[in-house]
Amino acid sequence: MTAVTPLSSTALARLIAGHICLHACMAGVRMAAPLMALREGYSAWAVGVLLSLFALTQVFLALPAGRYVDRHGFKRPIGLCVLSASFGTGLAVVWPIFPVLCMSALLTGGSTGVAAISLQRHVGRSAQSTSELKRMFSWLSIGPALSNFVGPLSAGLLIDAGGFRVAYFALAFLPLMTWLWVRRTVELPPVVMPSGTHKASSWDLLRQPMMRRLMLVNWLLSSCWDVHTLVVPVLGHERGLSASAIGAILGGFALAATTVRVALPLLAAHVHEWVVVTIAMLCTAVLFGVYPLMPSALMMGACSVLLGFALGSVQPMIMSTLHQITPEARHGEALGFRMMAINASSVLMPMLFGSAGAVIGVSLVFWVVGAGVAAGSRCAWHLRPPVLVAHKL
Repeated sequence: MTAVTPLSSTALARLIAGHICLHACMAGVRMAAPLMALREGYSAWAVGVLLSLFALTQVFLALPAGRYVDRHGFKRPIGLCVLSASFGTGLAVVWPIFPVLCMSALLTGGSTGVAAISLQRHVGRSAQSTSELKRMFSWLSIGPALSNFVGPLSAGLLIDAGGFRVAYFALAFLPLMTWLWVRRTVELPPVVMPSGTHKASSWDLLRQPMMRRLMLVNWLLSSCWDVHTLVVPVLGHERGLSASAIGAILGGFALAATTVRVALPLLAAHVHEWVVVTIAMLCTAVLFGVYPLMPSALMMGACSVLLGFALGSVQPMIMSTLHQITPEARHGEALGFRMMAINASSVLMPMLFGSAGAVIGVSLVFWVVGAGVAAGSRCAWHLRPPVLVAHKL
């Protein structure tokens, strides 16, 4: 057990602001780079490869990054991420060509993932109770949601005003602002390992039944995000909906996911993680069942908003549970394992769902995934431990 200093509201706000700046840089590049590639005449397949690179680095970096964060704490990993993201985006300013854009995608995507692991570990270790864990992770989860709005919007406005190089130049400064926000963060004391403890493999984490259940539930719910993002444009196109209508449907989902995360800190003391996750999975299964049957954009939009509420509520609960069921000395490693799993899913699942949709139809993709989520809700309910395993709480 390691004594830590509680994290003040001001310190948490600075961490969230720093997270927003770094994540917004990646989100802005993720919008601008594919657009630039398309305008240069590259194929949709090439753009798909470019987009996958933002997640690909995190698949391979997540586990070693988690172990690195466990050893070195918060500031050193964050500093490296700031330099890497700024450098990666700056490359696109100097050489705005497709191979360099691919390198920018690898560097900004990897930096964002490693920074998230470091930030989540620091916040999780600072929490003094399970209620505080849920509350702090609920606030923290708002950052990426806002970043996915601020980054692309800023990049789009700058591209229209001054071109792609101007946009990349401005985005390259956002990670430096991250350091200004987080540089005063007080480093937590290192975790003292018990004498005689041997170095275990990261895969040993899966020997815990609770960890296996959590990873399965997290993967199922992450797949639902990927399905919705990929299949809704296809479904809307089949229905003859306009691009603005499809954008509004997806925008309603993002807005609902952000809204529920704003409300969760107020409810953290009154809800249990396994209850929220189980209800969210059952609601998601029902919504996936009725989504393809909706006859109009308005009805699809209503389903999208309800789905945003359900899926948006899950991530803080998953993070809180993860910190309770893993040893304090391996929090970073467990976070890295989780990130590796969900980013591998983000790389592979769109290709799988796209192929399946072409063969069996997008409606059946919704129904198959919905059935899988419904079956997985049993695992979510069993995330309720007989006695809460709190290694430091």
